[in-house]
Formats: sequence, structure tokens, C-alpha cells
Amino acid sequence: MSAPILIIGTGQAGLKAAETLRQKGYDGGLVMIGDEPYLPYQRPPLSKAYLKGEMDEERLFLRPRAYFETASIDLRPAEKVAAIDPDNHRVTLGDGSGLSYSSLLIATGTRARKIPLEGADLDGVFSLRTMQDVAAIRGPLQDAQNIVILGAGYIGMEFAAVAAKLGKTVSVVEARPRAMERSVAPMISEHFHQLHRENGVALLLETGVKRIVGDGRVSAVELSDGTQRPADLVLMAVGAEPVTELAQEAGLTVSGGIQVDAFARTSAPDVYAAGDCTLFPSARYGRIIRLESVQNAIDQAKIAAGSMLGETVPYDPVPWFWSDQYDAKLQIAGLSEGYDRTELDGDPASGSFSLRYFRDDCLIAVDAVNAPRAHMLARRELQGAPAQPSSRPAATATG
Repeated sequence: MSAPILIIGTGQAGLKAAETLRQKGYDGGLVMIGDEPYLPYQRPPLSKAYLKGEMDEERLFLRPRAYFETASIDLRPAEKVAAIDPDNHRVTLGDGSGLSYSSLLIATGTRARKIPLEGADLDGVFSLRTMQDVAAIRGPLQDAQNIVILGAGYIGMEFAAVAAKLGKTVSVVEARPRAMERSVAPMISEHFHQLHRENGVALLLETGVKRIVGDGRVSAVELSDGTQRPADLVLMAVGAEPVTELAQEAGLTVSGGIQVDAFARTSAPDVYAAGDCTLFPSARYGRIIRLESVQNAIDQAKIAAGSMLGETVPYDPVPWFWSDQYDAKLQIAGLSEGYDRTELDGDPASGSFSLRYFRDDCLIAVDAVNAPRAHMLARRELQGAPAQPSSRPAATATG
């Protein structure tokens, strides 16, 4: 009997790869290993509907437990892989036992980024990346009055919106000149900044943090100018980093992410990778990119599954993302990095509009605010747009 296909990671990418393998007719052994004690689940609602209690656990799960039995998928939650041996097509598990594989998919995703900050280990200081994080933060969030959020990216801004709607006093501290700066134009940043102002949130831009203050439990955040913001709860929302240690220790090519080709193949034979943990070549954008999105996790996992079965379909997506803040839904199609002009469609004052990004008169991205039709049309238009050559090989992480 041949060795099974093994998937490390039980998130969106790992599950989609398993589903695709079965849909394409693979009927051999299939093992999924993940270190979280849950069924595969969605991450985007964690900072939105699930945090607010508008979505229960069963709706968060991507598949019910019965699916894995029906599909003959050996799901192993709360189990760790300690090492990968590509030469012998074998992994070592956390308990010291071994497991052989015919093909291996690494779909380890990302973890919340930590920063070396005095007081970061105090009670009342949280990150928000997993179901366990939400379980830990819900009670303290209800009890707290003063909330300080470090980082004005998507997680920070979404959490700020939830906390503000709960009647909390909310401050967001951001070292950059504007919110969500990595992925949107100044006009979009200002639109959401104003939305947060109207809801009582204080955005402290171009502001650093010296330390988190407290005696066992957080009481304040000291800013770079020496002033302190009272804090009963602090959320560290300073981005995510790819989980690449297993790949790196196994000798795979890793540089800010696990490097794969257009077919999701790593530098080791029969080892593939998909999702947030990967760097891949984009002919569309003319550079190597890393994406943190549901779209990428799903679509790249499909390509990886096909590659395991001998298909040669290259991966070159039109990325898309979304963020919900208050009653505003921001939907992004494409990557706007390197744009040289924008065009506005609609009136921001109405709350429904879109912004189109161009480079050399070629459309490269569209941001739509409460404009779902504009978003869908943009995705179709971008799918047919010509590739954008670039001399920059740097990775681009987009939230």
C-alpha cells in the first residue's frame, strides 16, 4: 500500500486541498494534521461576527465532523509535526512517532506578529488570530472600558469598530502616517479614519509605543512622547508572520515565506505549499508576492492538489480581500502597489463609491466601499487585464 498524502495545517488552504483531492478522484490515504484543537474553521469572522457573538462555533467551522468520516480524511487536530525529512518522504510527529508520505502539502498559515515591548506579557494584553484568542478576549472585552489597540491594519480597525459599538473608549496607536497604509490610497484611509472618528475612536497616527504599563495586569500604554493612555485591555494588532520553521529546518527555500513555483511546488521533491505561508511568482504583477487572504488560501490549494495529481495548471490570481468596519464593507480587487494615478467613481459622502488604481494607464486594482457590483465588475475586468512587468522581486504581504 502506498503512503498517504499528508497535509500539515487544518486551515482554509489545508481543507480546500483535501476537498479538491477527493473531488478529482484521489482515493488513497489522506491525512490532515493541525495543532489547534478544532475542526477547520474560518478566520476572517474572528475579528468581526464571531467576536461579536453574531456567529456561533458551528457556523464558523468550514465542514462538520461527519464530512471527514464520509470523505475518508484522517483529521488529526491538536497534533504537531516536529520535523520534515524530504529525502525519506517522512515526518516526525510531536510524540516522536513517524509518518511516511507520498506527497506533502505545507499549509501552516501565519501567526500574530510579536514585537519586543516591555509589558507585552501582562494580563490583559492579547493578540487576535485564533479561536482560542477570541475565547480568551471575550470576557475581558466585556469588562474593560479603556481599550488601546496597537496597529491600524485590518484586524486593529475591525476590532476598534467592535469595541466602539460596545460603548468602549477606544484608542488606536499607529506608527505609520495613516490607517491601512500598506494596501489602500490616502483617500480610502481618510474615509475610514473619519468613520472611526464619528464613532468616538481616537486614531493616534505617526505615534510610537515605549512600553505597556502595569503591575501584573495592564493599566496603561506609554507612548513615544511620554504620555500614557489608560488601558484595561490592549490588543497587539501589528500584523502576521508566515509559519515557516518546519520548512526552513527541512532545508526548503524560505525567504519571508516558503518559496513555491507557479504550480505550488517547493524546492523539495513531492513537497508543496499553499496559502498565507507561501511566496509565489505572479506573472500578472511581475514580481514575487505573498498574500494573506481567503482567496489565496483556497485558489492556491486547488492548484497544489492538482499538481500532486500530475496536473500542470499555473497559479496567477487576481487577488481579492475584504474588511467590515461598522456598516462599511471595503472590498479590494487586485494589488494597488506601484499605482501612479487613481479615478474615483461615486461620492464618498454617500458611503458608496469605488476607487480605481492605474499604473501606466493600465488598471491594477479597485477598492469598493459598499459597492459590491463595482467589486465584482472589477474582478472580471482585472482578470482580462494584461500582465504588469516589474523589476521588483520583493514580497508583498497584503492583509
